[in-house]
Amino acid sequence: MAGQNSSPTRFGDLAPSRYPGERLGLPESGRGSVGRLGRRLAGVAVDWGIAVLLSVAFFRYDPVATLVIFVALQIVFIPTIGGSIGHRIVGLRVARLAGGYVGLWRPIVRSVLLAIVVPAVVWDSDQRGFHDKIAGTILIRS
Repeated sequence: MAGQNSSPTRFGDLAPSRYPGERLGLPESGRGSVGRLGRRLAGVAVDWGIAVLLSVAFFRYDPVATLVIFVALQIVFIPTIGGSIGHRIVGLRVARLAGGYVGLWRPIVRSVLLAIVVPAVVWDSDQRGFHDKIAGTILIRS
């Protein structure tokens, strides 16, 4: 009977989407579409590389300092340039799901959860990590 309703009443009643972001009203590809795994990994690699270089330069490579630098880079650059340096290099940006300015608390929450790693590897069908879901953000192509 759930299939007869035009508006689902339970989560399980939702029809599968054809592509990530469809249920969020995002395009399938191009500008504004959900950032895919390859770009995400490349962006994180760039950001981690920057954090490692700064850690080597100032702390003789301290793993804790590297992680703190990585998180700080995320928190500083997401609200100022729309994404981390790595995100911007690979053509991604962090956007607020509801639109508008991401503010400061969203990048802080998102970055701390990203540092824990587990929330970042738990995704939904729209390829949003748990860290993005909690922060109300999404990583899209710019």
